[in-house]
Amino acid sequence: MDLFTILSEQNIKKAYENGEFDRLPGFGKPLNLEDESSIPEELRMAHRIMKNAGFLTEENALRKEMLRIEDMIRDCEDQLEQEGLKKDLNEKLLKFNGLMSKKRINTNSSIFKNYEHKIEKKLL
Repeated sequence: MDLFTILSEQNIKKAYENGEFDRLPGFGKPLNLEDESSIPEELRMAHRIMKNAGFLTEENALRKEMLRIEDMIRDCEDQLEQEGLKKDLNEKLLKFNGLMSKKRINTNSSIFKNYEHKIEKKLL
């Protein structure tokens, strides 16, 4: 971790301990998982129609799959099975980041950029 990450984590932990997050708007309410802020405004209606019809973009399908695999890893007690699930998750993450980079969308995964070739070499 870099210095800024460490300082940020310390400040967040301190604020949490002081109760600064207790009275935030929306506290205790479910998260809005239908966030469409990453979709251009002119495409949101078409996206909503396709989603309601059961069609998902490949990125969204990969996101759902990655979340499902993460849940399975968390619940898995067998070390060998966990390793296989982690490998599957890494493959999905590589595919997801590849799709995002083709669309020139920032995925905030600078770590991926640093290790992309090493990961591909190891997995392939």
